[in-house]
Amino acid sequence: QAVVDFERLSEHAAAFQGHDVGFCCLGTTRAKAGVDGFVRVDRDYVAQAAELARAGGCKHFVLQSSQGANRHSRFLYLRVKGEVENLVQAVGFDRCTILRPAVLLCNRQESRPTEWMAQQFLGVVARVFPTAYSVPVETVARAMVASVLQPGEGKVEVLENRAIHKLGKA
Repeated sequence: QAVVDFERLSEHAAAFQGHDVGFCCLGTTRAKAGVDGFVRVDRDYVAQAAELARAGGCKHFVLQSSQGANRHSRFLYLRVKGEVENLVQAVGFDRCTILRPAVLLCNRQESRPTEWMAQQFLGVVARVFPTAYSVPVETVARAMVASVLQPGEGKVEVLENRAIHKLGKA
């Protein structure tokens, strides 16, 4: 494990050397970081980490994005997620897997009351429609690992929420 300063990520290039696979789940919230901070973390840091990983020999990059990611979206969150997907793909990995989970079901250490209410509601909905609107973080993690262990379906593979559920339970 290497601890890096994301504001000086290029100074930590050695931490990205010699890895065949890179996993990225980096992100923050607009409420926590502000608009500029959100863009810096969710787009700029991720894109720079991908570039350093590729320069270090990484062949397969696995990125956790978001359901609805679209670089043309009017919504900041979805637009930034779409932008970073495009930036990561442009790095030129031999293989790139992008996971687009719906609402992540998890226990957070920090207080996010609106997200907590949504998780409570979606937890109930998930009993009836298990792959529609949410996904446990453990399922996403298993899907990320499984995506590396199985043959890919092309240079870039985008897994939507239903596919994440399926792969995460395989």
